[in-house]
Amino acid sequence: MPQLQALIFDVDGTLADTERDAHRVAFNRAFVEAGLDWEWSVERYGELIKVAGGKERILAYLNSDRPGFCPADDLWAWAAALHRAKKRHYSELMQQGLIPLRPGVKRLIQEARDQKMRLAIATTSDPENVLALLKATLGTESPGWFDVIAAGDIVPAKKPAPDIYQYALQALGLSPEVCLAIEDSYQGLKASTQAGLRTVITFNGYTQDDDFSGAVLVLNHLGEPDQPFQAMTPLPQEAAYFDLALAEALLRANNSCSGSHCG
Repeated sequence: MPQLQALIFDVDGTLADTERDAHRVAFNRAFVEAGLDWEWSVERYGELIKVAGGKERILAYLNSDRPGFCPADDLWAWAAALHRAKKRHYSELMQQGLIPLRPGVKRLIQEARDQKMRLAIATTSDPENVLALLKATLGTESPGWFDVIAAGDIVPAKKPAPDIYQYALQALGLSPEVCLAIEDSYQGLKASTQAGLRTVITFNGYTQDDDFSGAVLVLNHLGEPDQPFQAMTPLPQEAAYFDLALAEALLRANNSCSGSHCG
């Protein structure tokens, strides 16, 4: 039976609740800087994040909310410039250290490092944003802990397409049967499962009502010894927080299934 060899993490909403309190705020600051009277509320941004990718999100907003707005002949170049300003504001927010990791994330990453488990990232977020978050929350050396950081425009199709996970698996040189993905949203789950990965969901305020029927486990967060998770699907063994023992149990339980769902 295959043994777990790697954990592959999504970033935004999975490692930290960056969407509401960092990306959204950075977008709004970029809008002000560009002289735009736009402001994405918490609720509206919750709708907009269904569109993967910052530049794509801006263009989707133009199409839905500002159909008469035509800032330039080359809309993509204009959106890319606005997105660059947003990334700068995001980096400044990260440097202030105001966005903590979600419960259990640091503990699980440290356990994986201690046990020589390989780590990877697969996200539609821009690489600069990923590095800014890792350095701010785990230290300046932390990007080197990950064998692969697959991010942003490194593949042509973003989540829910499986491309970013397929890229990460190829870069790791591993089959999906020996890896476990950790995601927070329906789009991420669809991307990872289409790549053949068993996926653990740790939902957040923006994604708690998503359809997670394809996940092997659904949790409110990864948990800590003094802050147990809440499991929304059956556990393969008793646990109060997500660790490598539980990850291995999930892999064993699902590898023993013959085409049936094992929650």
